[in-house]
Order: sequence, then structure tokens, then C-alpha cells
Amino acid sequence: MQCRMNCGACCEAPSITSYIPGMPDGKPAGVRCVNLSTDNLCLIFTDPERPALCDTFKATNDVCGDNREQALFLITDLEIQTAI
Repeated sequence: MQCRMNCGACCEAPSITSYIPGMPDGKPAGVRCVNLSTDNLCLIFTDPERPALCDTFKATNDVCGDNREQALFLITDLEIQTAI
């Protein structure tokens, strides 16, 4: 599956505990990454400082669903399940 344009759910829903350019302490779940453009594109996609988590994330139907709203729900649900 290819990433869906104008989605960015993977840059908002999950927590990232490692350094992110512009967010040195990472980001909590549900907080929009500062490197996500207004049209939901990663501004640091090719930057070597991009977090490893972001680099290894692969879009799949079971995680991304059919649209941004489903992706936000599914990724948030995974975040909750793995935080326990």
C-alpha cells in the first residue's frame, strides 16, 4: 500500500519518544508533529535526523484503513493497546 496523500495520521496519532527535529523530547500520542505540513506531508522525509520509527513505518490496510479518519482511529487504538 502506498501512503495516502493528505493523511499524516502516522505523524499525529502515535507517540514518538525519540528526538525529532523541532521536538527534541519527541511527541505524545495525539499531538501533531511540527514537521507535518499543512497538507499533511512530512517536511523531513529525506532528513537523516528523521526518527527511526518514522523511517520504518509502512502503510498497510490494517493500520491505515480506507481514509485519514480510519487511520487516526486505528493508529490511536494501537497506541492505546501497546501502552499497557
